[in-house]
Amino acid sequence: MKSAEIRQAFLSYFEEHGHTVVPSSSLVPGNDPTLLFTNAGMVPFKDVFLGRDPRPYVRATSAQRCVRAGGKHNDLDNVGYTARHHTFFEMLGNFSFGDYFKRDAIRFAWTFLTETLGLPKEKLWVTVHISDDEAERIWKDEVGIDPERFSRLDEDNFWQMGDTGPCGPSSEIFFDHGADVWGGPPGSPEEDGDRYIEIWNLVFMQFDRDAEGNLNPLPKPSIDTGMGLERVAAVMQGVHSNYEIDLFQNLLAAAAKATGHDDLEAPSLRVIADHIRSCAFLIADGVLPSNEGRGYVLRRIIRRAVRHGHKLGATGTFFHALVEALDQEMGDAYPELRQAREQIARVLLKEEEQFARTLDHGMGLLDEALTSLEGDTLAGETVFKLYDTYGFPFDLTADVCRERGVKLDEAGFQQALEAQRERARAASQFGADYSANIELEGATDFTGYEQLSDDATVIALVDGEGNALAALEAGQKGTVVLDRTPFYGESGGQVGDTGYLHVEGGRFQVTDTQKQSGHHLHQGVMVEGTLSVGAGVRGEVDTGLRAATVRNHSATHLLHEALRLVLGDHVQQKGSLVNADRLRFDFSHFEAMSAEQLEEVERLVNEQVLANAPTRIEQMSLDQAKAKGAAALFEAKYADSVRVLTIGADDFSIELCGGTHVARSGDIGCFHIVSEAGTAAGVRRIEAITGENALAYFQQQEATLIRLGARLKAKPEQVEARVESLFERNRSLEKELEQLKAKLASAAGSDMLGHAQEIAGVKLLATQLEGVSGKDLRGMLDQLKQKLGSGVILLAVADQAAGKVSLIAGVTDDLTDRVKAGELVNFVAAQVGGKGGGRADMAQAGGSRPEALPEALKGVPAWLENTLR
Repeated sequence: MKSAEIRQAFLSYFEEHGHTVVPSSSLVPGNDPTLLFTNAGMVPFKDVFLGRDPRPYVRATSAQRCVRAGGKHNDLDNVGYTARHHTFFEMLGNFSFGDYFKRDAIRFAWTFLTETLGLPKEKLWVTVHISDDEAERIWKDEVGIDPERFSRLDEDNFWQMGDTGPCGPSSEIFFDHGADVWGGPPGSPEEDGDRYIEIWNLVFMQFDRDAEGNLNPLPKPSIDTGMGLERVAAVMQGVHSNYEIDLFQNLLAAAAKATGHDDLEAPSLRVIADHIRSCAFLIADGVLPSNEGRGYVLRRIIRRAVRHGHKLGATGTFFHALVEALDQEMGDAYPELRQAREQIARVLLKEEEQFARTLDHGMGLLDEALTSLEGDTLAGETVFKLYDTYGFPFDLTADVCRERGVKLDEAGFQQALEAQRERARAASQFGADYSANIELEGATDFTGYEQLSDDATVIALVDGEGNALAALEAGQKGTVVLDRTPFYGESGGQVGDTGYLHVEGGRFQVTDTQKQSGHHLHQGVMVEGTLSVGAGVRGEVDTGLRAATVRNHSATHLLHEALRLVLGDHVQQKGSLVNADRLRFDFSHFEAMSAEQLEEVERLVNEQVLANAPTRIEQMSLDQAKAKGAAALFEAKYADSVRVLTIGADDFSIELCGGTHVARSGDIGCFHIVSEAGTAAGVRRIEAITGENALAYFQQQEATLIRLGARLKAKPEQVEARVESLFERNRSLEKELEQLKAKLASAAGSDMLGHAQEIAGVKLLATQLEGVSGKDLRGMLDQLKQKLGSGVILLAVADQAAGKVSLIAGVTDDLTDRVKAGELVNFVAAQVGGKGGGRADMAQAGGSRPEALPEALKGVPAWLENTLR
């Protein structure tokens, strides 16, 4: 069976057994700070296992794309050199959320493997956790597994996704490739061999591990299974290496063609074939190369692939050309890959070109370090600096050192690398306690779409440290949870509402509203009176701030669509912040927007504002929303029933959004872009204003223009021409000043020639100049050499305030075989705290000790005399 056929057979089998087929989620985990990437099939269902994300189904099946190339689960360094390690792989899984448990999970797996796929029962080996007597009884007594092909293991059969979160014992199924392949069964000393290969892991999800390591029972025991598509394909196709399956063979052929290398067994070719999958899907999911976080991992994978291509003899760029072959292999199963194909190729090409420059720069730095090396070992700190600061690969440094017979301090490099990793771990944001929450049943009924005030009942009170309270007293800070509320809880980039909760004899000031597990948390301070659990309150949202926030939020949706129209479909939202003052919108794009592009985007948005079209909010299924053409926002997670916002004339923007919005596009008032800038590699940020804030901005700008006009004695419409005239005048005066300075320098040079002395028959002028800038030294040197005819010149300028010294040395052509300008300038530079270099006839240097310059100049005659001997 081909890989695509196995994938479809798996999904169809479980769909026939009551499972809902769920599409693969993004490689960027939604709302999960504990993970860098989606690295297992259960990640999209993490909240479901914890009882925090109710779904309309209790059984699910998926083919989930996964990446293991950063964080705890990292296979990057093994890829290409083993038969089964990958940075990207597909996990086929079936899941039960409190429905069936061990018995059915085991039965489903065994039936699929032995009947649907037709694998021989005698070829399968089963393991369970040493504590799991129940699973052992099911396997032996009900399924009838041969006790001789069964093992009880410890750590290998207890599974958890991260340091915290869902976990439980597991049962693994292995395939036996036969006695002619070396290796022993699971748990034996030879288990690392290739004879017994794990193909399926059945996790019996029973616990939730908290930050202290305690195992708390889950509300409903559940099932999480994972079967590696690549591994099963290898079994079904009768090969031992995943790289021999149909999917990889086609990618390897494409990589061989792109690099000009025809040995499909080459490890470097395997690296390239693997890496194009992880890189392409990460980019399709919105990750872009950068120097931190997920973008850094992507950049590292790309550069590793390019480096291996160069090892095979590839010249120029090649990696981006493999996107077409990948699309042919996987585009049918993953339409998002096909849709983003052109964008992926552009990103990879740009990164390849940038890395080529890095390699050129790094080789220059490495050559310099090896040339000046004292001894036979390149220091680990130097290797690490090349790797960390300049992105120069360690293995390339090692290759160059071997070629030149130089040893490499790998221990020192690893020490510096580990120190950097410790710093990164200390600053990492991917370690949040997944279970740190206020635990409450049910959910808050949000009424704020229809009204800005409502009556409600207090169901919980919490103090500033998270402790439950019976009452809040005047002056006390805390959090109030209501059974219903008109206050919007921060989400989707829109900030939470503020306002007041009124109770008889008192009031609570709401300074922020957050959402957690279906509840709205009203944070603030008790201004007066007392508030108790069970009390009735009247909640009133600050209408002015809500209205301003709504205008900015609605404008964000119009902006998103306008950017896609002007820049292209590759534009994806990378984050947003919407408050009463302004909107901030981050999006994927590779270069700064031109003034014309910004003007066009602003025109398109304001065109929709002036159209004053009514806004439509519709509730529908997720499938219906997709069919309608609704765009989902960055890294968001949606239930099966979603809220679809349509805003603008002719359905200009259609997106999924749970925020609050204007009734008509004209309510935005007007829209103005304040700034556009880059925030990371491939990510741009626009800040904009609307409504009253935009009007105030225009009035302020006009007032500034009027004041400038008054100072320039010009009307507002004449200010630009008057400023340009002043610039021209200023440029003319600067040119005149430079000419005058050159004449003064020439005159001073003629005077200086009288101070030249003769050393061993050679004229020498070594002097410190006053009132001359360092950048003027080159012109003065050329004039003095011409006037001197034959000789040696050393000119110096000291800036006491800045602590800087500028030096330049010159030697006339007839003396360069006897005196080198570079040696002279370095003689002086070494005494003033600097160094320099240049040609034999001219060299420059700098220093940091102006106070040492007079003494250094005194030594020049003696140095020249010794040089001429």
